[in-house]
Amino acid sequence: MSSEKPYSFFQSVERSFDKAAVFTNWDPGVLEQIKACNSVYQMRFPVKVDDKIEVIEAYRVQHSHHKTPCKGGIRFSLAVNQDEVMALAALMTYKCAIVNVPFGGGKGGIKIDPKKYSAYNLEKITRRYTAELIKKNFIGPGTDVPAPDYGTGAREMAWILDTYVAMHPGEIDAAGCVTGKPVSQGGVRGRTEATGLGIFYGLREVCNMQTVMDKLKLTVGVEGKRVCVQGLGNVGYHAAYFFKEAGAKIVGLAEYEGAIWNNDGLDLDAVVEHRKKNGSIHNFPGATNFENTGEALEMDCDILIPAALENVINGENASRIKAKIIGEGANGPLTPDADEILALKGIIVVPDMYLNAGGVTVSYFEWLKNLSHVRYGRMEKRFTENMNHHILGQMEELTGKNVSADEREFIMHGADEVDLVRSGLEETMITATREIMDIWNANPNIPDMRTAAYVCAINKVATSYAELGIFP
Repeated sequence: MSSEKPYSFFQSVERSFDKAAVFTNWDPGVLEQIKACNSVYQMRFPVKVDDKIEVIEAYRVQHSHHKTPCKGGIRFSLAVNQDEVMALAALMTYKCAIVNVPFGGGKGGIKIDPKKYSAYNLEKITRRYTAELIKKNFIGPGTDVPAPDYGTGAREMAWILDTYVAMHPGEIDAAGCVTGKPVSQGGVRGRTEATGLGIFYGLREVCNMQTVMDKLKLTVGVEGKRVCVQGLGNVGYHAAYFFKEAGAKIVGLAEYEGAIWNNDGLDLDAVVEHRKKNGSIHNFPGATNFENTGEALEMDCDILIPAALENVINGENASRIKAKIIGEGANGPLTPDADEILALKGIIVVPDMYLNAGGVTVSYFEWLKNLSHVRYGRMEKRFTENMNHHILGQMEELTGKNVSADEREFIMHGADEVDLVRSGLEETMITATREIMDIWNANPNIPDMRTAAYVCAINKVATSYAELGIFP
């Protein structure tokens, strides 16, 4: 039996905040203001579902207004409750601060199982929820900008946008009221894979740090690293995909039905196809089955990416974790007690509060696109291609040598929207990783990377308040 104290999710976030606050010099009142949730909107509204009326429970939390608008996803899940939404909103504040995205943290949720509703009924629930947000001014391009989360996607965001536009005729920036929309509705290319790609960029930067790899007795770089991913949803799949593309070996994959393992590496797309066909990742050719998902978490690997559920690594199983690096793809996959155990073992935990910020970073790019009313790359793509064509021609004329067709295509290419989005995301994740590592290296008393990340976030939010003249 584990002796771990049963912290709520929000209490775990507060505990991590307090752990980091001692390494800052801000007034206790400033710290209390940063930690508190500014606005909590709990609602219940009736929706006619088929031949009966259901009362739907839902939430929207605005954690911080040090920057506006607030930003955060909306999840559809039976696990939604006020504590969870408050915790996720708080993490969004710190996440946005770390990656220099100028939003306050927000989060929303509707307490339903979306699989039990038809698309028609889901649309009614989503539109009614949006109407409730509009009533209390909890949505708008300059107020609060939702996005997809667990159980939601581009379809639901399109419904939200359409409802908002219908109730705000003539508002020119209305498309910026929500992100994660279909591209045809003002969405941005590259949003789907953004969180998984951001995880890859963040972990790649850690793996490129010589001093960190020396401590872990690993070689520098991603190539050849043995990676285990829990969760084959959008985030887990894309994180695994980009690691595989960079030369890493995906040795373990886990889903709710169990896990599979192969020390020689798994073919990611083949596993996905196998699961579609058979309803399970089990019995994939050449792989060992684990009935319990948790067993895969305890296998020997270089990088472990829990990208599914909360609290999967805790005081009970943390001592058995063998990975050298844990990259938190999900929100809150480690408990505070697990953090302490893993820190003593010398395992580096790259924390969720910035590592899975790819989604909000690209949402920021989408929001900017909506406010500017122009697609990224539209103004400069042809100019760049024409300039590169001219430079290439001059080089070939001067050297008397022609470049290969592949090289010619690469050099001449002008950036499309997805190229610019990925470039912006890469820059964001590299910069954030280095900032956090600099804080950690500058103070040997900071116990882990999560605490260093919180110190980074606290300093940025507190500085915003100070520069506004709210606090001395």
